Order: sequence, then structure tokens, then C-alpha cells
Amino acid sequence: MMNSLSSTTGNPISSIKSRIKTPLSIYNKLQRLGYDFTEQNIKEQLNDVAGIRVICSFIDDIYIMAKLLSDQDDITVLRIKDYIQNPKDNGYRSYHMIVEIPVFFAEGKTPMRAEIQIRTIAMDFWASLEHQLRYKKDLGSNEQYKLISRELYDCACTITAVDKQMQNIKNLFEEYSELTPR
Repeated sequence: MMNSLSSTTGNPISSIKSRIKTPLSIYNKLQRLGYDFTEQNIKEQLNDVAGIRVICSFIDDIYIMAKLLSDQDDITVLRIKDYIQNPKDNGYRSYHMIVEIPVFFAEGKTPMRAEIQIRTIAMDFWASLEHQLRYKKDLGSNEQYKLISRELYDCACTITAVDKQMQNIKNLFEEYSELTPR
């Protein structure tokens, strides 16, 4: 039987993307939340000044990565949102972790919060396109918006089914390799 913290490929990570919010984006978010633009508010009110997206091949790799990150002694997990087990109404699926990590500056080490999103290649494909199509667009609440929302939801369901099928195929490969003498 394979170790529960190993992936078929030996590496659960397909790719990693990262970003740092721009000062204008930080300012705008603090304003939306009703806070002044201060260093203290940035540290205390924002969880996503830094964002990291870990893309995995398979659903079980997501949970492997979450466990590996949680087990690191320099990372403190503050909050978890499992949108894989509990998808958003629009079909969005991903595993989110708000963590506190040490950041080293000239003045010394400062704990900072960051958001880590862990998702499969398929989940990332859907979320990226959904975001591109919808983000900051004033679509109103008319029939066309409802149709678009329904179509996006249907795509999310299709992608979820593909992710589950690929996970099943991976599991079959693992079972077969255990039964096959080397």
C-alpha cells in the first residue's frame, strides 16, 4: 500500500503560482472593509496580501499538500476553508488555508498572513476562466446573468466529475501496481 503522504508521481505539486497585492489593491480592500491604510491594519485585517496557489494533479494530492504545510514548524495555520468538501454555490472548489509565516526584513523577522489555495489542474482551469469572465463586471441580475451562472455551474460540475474520475484511475493504477510483482 502506498504511504498516505505520497503521490503516484512522487511529487504532489504540478505548479505553484504566487502574487503580492499592489499597494493600490491593499488600499482599496482596506477602504472596502472600512479600515484606514495603516501598517497595523494591513497586518491585522488582511489575510491575502501574499497569495500562493498550489496546483496539484489529483484531489488526494491537495490533502497531502495541506498536511505537509500544516506539519511545517514555521507555518501556523489560522483558518481552513475546504471548498472541495463544501463547494461554493457557483460550483467553485478549492482548499484554502490562511497561514502565518515568518517574513524576514532588515529590521528582523515579522509574522505575516498569507492565503494558500490548493486545487487541481481542472479546478484551476475552471476558477481562472470563471474569474476572467466575471470578475469586476457589472452583469446585473437579469436572465442572461442567470444563464451564464447556470452554464458556469454546469462546467464546474463537469470538471468535478472529471477530477473524480482521474482520481479513480490513479487509485486503480496504485492498486494494480501493488498486485503486480516487480
